[in-house]
Amino acid sequence: MYYIVRHGQTEGNKLKTLQGRSNRPLNELGMEQAKTLGEYFADEGIRFDRVYSSPLERAQQTARLAAGDDAEIIVDDRIIEIDYGPYEGASLMDPPEEIKVFFADFVNNPQPEGIEPLDEIVARMGEFLEEISGCQGNVLISTHAIAMKGGLEYLDPEANGAFWSRYIANCSVYAFDWADGEYQVPQEIEY
Repeated sequence: MYYIVRHGQTEGNKLKTLQGRSNRPLNELGMEQAKTLGEYFADEGIRFDRVYSSPLERAQQTARLAAGDDAEIIVDDRIIEIDYGPYEGASLMDPPEEIKVFFADFVNNPQPEGIEPLDEIVARMGEFLEEISGCQGNVLISTHAIAMKGGLEYLDPEANGAFWSRYIANCSVYAFDWADGEYQVPQEIEY
């Protein structure tokens, strides 16, 4: 079984800024969120045979707390967060107009210049997922909101963009399996 998780809260999340590739650690609440997720996995008897993480500290911290101290973390650049380019650090409380428009409907509204294209995120997440397909045992993937949405879009081609507008909270987790030579549709786990 595969589990894809968004990292726990950071100060950037708390302040509602576009973090993108900023390398911020988890804050106190984020550490607690990741520990709670780790407790859930332990209580369910889920141990991880492989653990993958984005290179950013917040994702690696989440992977460590969710999978346990003895887990070997494999860092993969393909599961890093979106590159917001010139909008990195922008406030979501008072964003530039073009960001408001884009975020209102990721699929149909124009993407501001300088932001990594969504189809490229789907492509890199898909390449990563295909490379790890068919792994035996349990796999944890610790990533970020937009990267996770790109992965979920790749896993569920019938979604037709539905994941782009879905809110994915800190430490949200989706599970999916590999069967009959293909990934199954991911399902959100409530814990």
